[in-house]
Amino acid sequence: MRIITRYLTALIGIGCLHAQAQQPDRQKFPDVLDIRHQVKDTNNTVAGFFADQGAWHAYALPAREEDNGAFVGPLIMDMQGRWLGHNTARLRIFENERELPMSAITVHYYPGILVQTWQLPGLQVNMQLLYSNKNTAVIQATIKNTAKQSRTLDLQWSANVLLATSYSRPAGDLLLQLQKGGHQLRIRYDTPTWQITTAKEGYSATKKISLPPGNTSRITQSQSYNADALQTPEHQQISSFTSLLRANQQRWNNYLQKGLKGVAPAQQRLGTKCIVTLLTNWRSATKGLHHDGVFPSASYQGFYGFWAWDSWKQAVALTRFHPQLAKDNIRAMFDFQDTAGMVPDCIYTDTTENNWRDTKPPLAAWAVNAVFRSTHDTAFVKEMYPLLEKYHHWWYANRDHDRDSLCEFGATDGTRIAAAWESGMDNAVRFDNARMLQNGPHAWSLDQASVDLNVYLYAEKNYLATLAAVLKQPAQHWHTQAAQLKQHIDRRFYDTETGFYYDRRLPGDSLVKVLGAEGWLPLWAGLSSKDQAQNIANILQQPTTFNTQVPLPVLSAAHPAFDPRRGYWRGPVWLDQFYFAVNGLQRYQLHAIADTFLHKLWTNAEGMQDSRPLYENYHPLTGKGLNAIHFSWSAAHVLLMLDKTSVE
Repeated sequence: MRIITRYLTALIGIGCLHAQAQQPDRQKFPDVLDIRHQVKDTNNTVAGFFADQGAWHAYALPAREEDNGAFVGPLIMDMQGRWLGHNTARLRIFENERELPMSAITVHYYPGILVQTWQLPGLQVNMQLLYSNKNTAVIQATIKNTAKQSRTLDLQWSANVLLATSYSRPAGDLLLQLQKGGHQLRIRYDTPTWQITTAKEGYSATKKISLPPGNTSRITQSQSYNADALQTPEHQQISSFTSLLRANQQRWNNYLQKGLKGVAPAQQRLGTKCIVTLLTNWRSATKGLHHDGVFPSASYQGFYGFWAWDSWKQAVALTRFHPQLAKDNIRAMFDFQDTAGMVPDCIYTDTTENNWRDTKPPLAAWAVNAVFRSTHDTAFVKEMYPLLEKYHHWWYANRDHDRDSLCEFGATDGTRIAAAWESGMDNAVRFDNARMLQNGPHAWSLDQASVDLNVYLYAEKNYLATLAAVLKQPAQHWHTQAAQLKQHIDRRFYDTETGFYYDRRLPGDSLVKVLGAEGWLPLWAGLSSKDQAQNIANILQQPTTFNTQVPLPVLSAAHPAFDPRRGYWRGPVWLDQFYFAVNGLQRYQLHAIADTFLHKLWTNAEGMQDSRPLYENYHPLTGKGLNAIHFSWSAAHVLLMLDKTSVE
């Protein structure tokens, strides 16, 4: 993709919308992600694309010649994603019944807007796509006559649709309705003068214009979609694209100004990549989702929902630049809290698919505290505190098999797989020999108490104490419980012989001696002594265990079961766990070690220095990105780690 011209810069409004010089401006961050795509399989969402404002439809830049003059898609989303077609708005220009050939084509993705320019004989064309609201994308094409004579042109919007679709014309609009699922895309044109014809493979809309030399013509259309197939997409009247562009520019520059605070200039492109990743995965409330939230990745079909601990992590980063979305992402999960206090593992637009077999690790109070620190919104704390308190008590009522005030991961249905899901580390080696113990009618535990779960609960007690103080409610009992739990964790999980923390088998006190990420989590919570922290740091620095090319795999590289490529939680580097380690080292003033790990991450992990995506996890020996692309919690934790001014 070529660098944009001065002509294009002026057209997209960057030059005339005067951001303060010291603030980040999206003009500086073209193509932080390569989102060019060719639709070869309508069900294949493993691609980059752009969405905004919580929209459930997304667009990519063209990767093949046949899609030039259009934006690819849209990808329409609900319980799964499907590409409606190669394109639904390709602009072609004819003169004297001949199509004018395109040349000098450039395509660019700026934060919040897609831009495409090309030249025709005696014409310059600029086309932009942005979102006016959660349902509607607006496309405007600007056509300038650079010839010395007047031109009579036939303009044509056309589509190349791949999914079986029927067409209708309600109120002058063009309505595309999918035969499978019934979802609808509603297209509206700027004037009623377009002549529309439809066919099985798409439609065309044509209009004739006269264009004097040096003059410009602007044509606009909007495309609206709602994931609720029972509702015709709402349509916002497009009165002024210039006003929409100005609002879009200001909103996105505000995201960048806030989100890149504390990020070194050399790393601001990476920080911008984090922001656009999170906001493309943003979905608005619809159907069974009562608040906005963020998909783990819209580029993977299995992640078309909201997950609990993903939501908590995402919110901690989102509150830096979009606190309202951070709040709503938290609310979306607590909308489904049951009477006992449990929050489900994951939720979907179709609530029958919600997973109540398990929950996820308790990081919600961490997220609420982060939101309060950035917003000072006591009303939000007041709203969430009783829900957090109830959730915290749920763990001890349902996941403490031997009533020793140390909890275990478990499940509601007694299955071992659901208990592993509850840990968030689905197939971690430490659980290989675990069995299920029944606590009650719908409460089961693994036969091992997990150090990370109890560290999360320790941290949560401290966060609950902070939030209680904000509300001027009693907080001392939380401090007392935290102090007691700290003693239990030190006594029951820390191994003085090896200088590391491990899970503990039930019954008895035998340790599950697997060197894994759970063992460094006490550093993040500030639970360890200085000597313990140094012992852990010594282990983390060993090349044979955790100091790999990309450091801090979730399982020691020396373990026989270490298998990053196929192992999921049996060897890759996960950036949430990387963050917990680095943040913990910084807490104990072990900055040199933390900086070494960060340098190796920025230098060796795929996508940290170019336009490739952020991955779900990374191969520690090669740096190759693994599993889902455009992964939200990776983006969240990278953004947190880029801020040199922020240490918990």
